Amino acid sequence: MSIRELVAVLRRRWYVIVPAIVLSLLAALHLYRSVPVAYQSQSSVALLDSSAASKLPPSFGNPISNAGGALVVTADVLIRTLSGADSARELHSLGVSDPYTVGFAANTSGPLLTLTVTGTDREKVLEETNILTGFAGEQLNALQAAAKVQPAYMVQTAPVVLPQTPVPQLKSRYQQVLGVLIVGVGSGFTLSFVADALLNARRRRRESSAGDSGGDSAGPGRAAGRRRSRGRRVDATALLTGYLALAFFIPSNLTLPGLGGVGTPANVFALLALFWYLATWLAGRIRPAPGTRLPRVAMWLLTVSVLASYIANAGRGSVRKELLGADRGLIALLVWVSLVVLVSAGIQDRARLDVLLRRAVVMGTVVAAIGFYDFFTATNIADSISIPGLSSSVPQITTLDRGAFTRPRSTTAQPLEFGGMLALLLPFAVQQAFDPVRRHLKAWRRWAPVALMGGALPLTVSRTSIIGALIVILVMVPRWKPQRRWTAIGVLVGAVACFKVIIPGLIGTITALFASFLSNSDSSTQARTVKYSAIVPYLDERPLFGRGLGTFIPELYFFTDNQYMLTLAEMGLLGLLALLFLFLTGIHQGGAIRRLAAGESDRELGQAFFASALVALVVSATFDALSFPMFAGMFFLTIAAGGSYLGFIRRAAPKPRSVEFPCLPADQHPPAPSRAPAPVR
Repeated sequence: MSIRELVAVLRRRWYVIVPAIVLSLLAALHLYRSVPVAYQSQSSVALLDSSAASKLPPSFGNPISNAGGALVVTADVLIRTLSGADSARELHSLGVSDPYTVGFAANTSGPLLTLTVTGTDREKVLEETNILTGFAGEQLNALQAAAKVQPAYMVQTAPVVLPQTPVPQLKSRYQQVLGVLIVGVGSGFTLSFVADALLNARRRRRESSAGDSGGDSAGPGRAAGRRRSRGRRVDATALLTGYLALAFFIPSNLTLPGLGGVGTPANVFALLALFWYLATWLAGRIRPAPGTRLPRVAMWLLTVSVLASYIANAGRGSVRKELLGADRGLIALLVWVSLVVLVSAGIQDRARLDVLLRRAVVMGTVVAAIGFYDFFTATNIADSISIPGLSSSVPQITTLDRGAFTRPRSTTAQPLEFGGMLALLLPFAVQQAFDPVRRHLKAWRRWAPVALMGGALPLTVSRTSIIGALIVILVMVPRWKPQRRWTAIGVLVGAVACFKVIIPGLIGTITALFASFLSNSDSSTQARTVKYSAIVPYLDERPLFGRGLGTFIPELYFFTDNQYMLTLAEMGLLGLLALLFLFLTGIHQGGAIRRLAAGESDRELGQAFFASALVALVVSATFDALSFPMFAGMFFLTIAAGGSYLGFIRRAAPKPRSVEFPCLPADQHPPAPSRAPAPVR
């Protein structure tokens, strides 16, 4: 459906869209005038060790009494105590009735706490912040007294930033107003197309009941067809190309203010594309192709688990940051749904699906080339990109080093996302390089994506990238014919030798990473291992539905560095099963394409989907993969593309032969007997 057709439907159903817009404007105005302005005041408290800590302190068997040790544990215990229900009741009796939060100060790794109170009365908020600041010190003393810590070894609190003058929080107010407008206009848009579809169906029923009147009755239809043909058609591939361009070439840490990591321009564009699909579907212009249902079913299961976790989060008394995180989780879910629906149900022509995958590989190649620039210049080109209206959702992001090497991230938010995204696309770059349809192209055009993507993976100096590359090699190379297989092994050995000569020390650094991992002597590995047990209390608290997608915020809790751990905390066992089903769906689709394909090129394409899904399954255990918008977008796009390709392959596969007529397809019937002539129709 073209833009002109969309506007024509809205113009015809103005009596639906106009009242919806007017009502949403009135509701937004009422909300703006009725909702009071919220004020926020903050103070900062540091934990100071005792003067007796210079001597060897006695052991009390409790982390709160670890005088002279790391006070981060003590600060964490204090934060959890102040955030508990007992402290909330005691503070309420002292006069603190407005919502408050306690957490580690931003951009610090020491025992520095930030206390925040939010309310609608400016003077009361300031008074409550003073009460909360004093209460924090009292609670710390009470905890240490309960642990029988000697007074000489008690940790003390020291206000670093006194309670600040409350500042009006207008952004939250504007967000609520904007939310009402978006819901109202979006509902009017959808209802306009629903009304148009219902009225058109009613008109068609009337015409069919009246019978064919001939002559003039076909004239308006043909004229409308001619008018439609003059409009420039927009299909799902064109929209997804726009999404890919925004996702790859605008740094994924740049987002719309107030939306956090999910507010990237690419994600916003994907949501608008979902509206396009709904309008086209309601108008009867598009129908999901047969055999493409599997990725949408898997997405439906994930949607159910996310909604269940959202409801569970709403009933547990979450703090404001967690509520906002849950809302952002729903936005991320809509983006994922949009990608799966647009690819698996919106693309009706296999040639257009081939175009989409080629464009994804080409754009991924450009991102890989930017990574080479970052590595050899020891910079991040994304840091110099500034777009009006967008702000960084990760303000503390800096150039990361490991050993003597700068870890590139190109236009992604983190080197792990950079490596994981390239590992997802590398199998398709290899398949397209061998595709006979592209043999007419020069060799450098076919193999440049493979060289740039594969070469950029070790530059990240991360185990995630190397594991992803190894999975691609182990899945794809053994399936090749011996001549191609041995050639590929020789090229890989030569590539390792070139890296060893051109970039001295890189191969040794990567080898040392895996050696320290296997010996459990690496600090990052030990940090991940410690978190495995730390997630258990949150899982025990809400084992089935979790705490809500997007609510396990590092500022309040900790980094998991593992998508499965994060899913357990946020969506519980139901969410973990849905996520595993999604991964296994991608693996199954790749295997099914390979089994059903008639040609070698399609079999290699199925193997590419198999390798890509297996990469996602494995590397998700090495970082919180779906928290990064570019990796998540490419993952859901490839999963949906696998389902769409499987539908095309199934429809093109030879029909099974029936028992009665083994030489004929099952859907064909034998010719009618000669003694009974067939009726003329």
